[in-house]
Amino acid sequence: MKNAIIALAAAGTLAAALPSPVQAYCNGCGAGVVGGLAAGAIVGSAIANSRAPVYVEPAPVYAAPPPVYVAPPAYADGPVCHTERQQVWDGYAYRMRRVQVCD
Repeated sequence: MKNAIIALAAAGTLAAALPSPVQAYCNGCGAGVVGGLAAGAIVGSAIANSRAPVYVEPAPVYAAPPPVYVAPPAYADGPVCHTERQQVWDGYAYRMRRVQVCD
């Protein structure tokens, strides 16, 4: 919106500085043209030097770490079991199997 207003003001200044067809025969109209060009240069440089909006990255946000898995406690009144590999006779030969062993 700001740039549109500045451009409109520059166009109005330039239109006012140019000679009308009635004044086209005058010899001293060069001052108006030079003044209009100077005003256009000033307004154009003001538009060219205007800065674009600067993007600012938001600050980092602290996030809590994920919860740590804690093994449930062994029951005091029940056995503690685990899995072992043992040789087991299957009727034909000894084979290695995983067997649950409770202490």
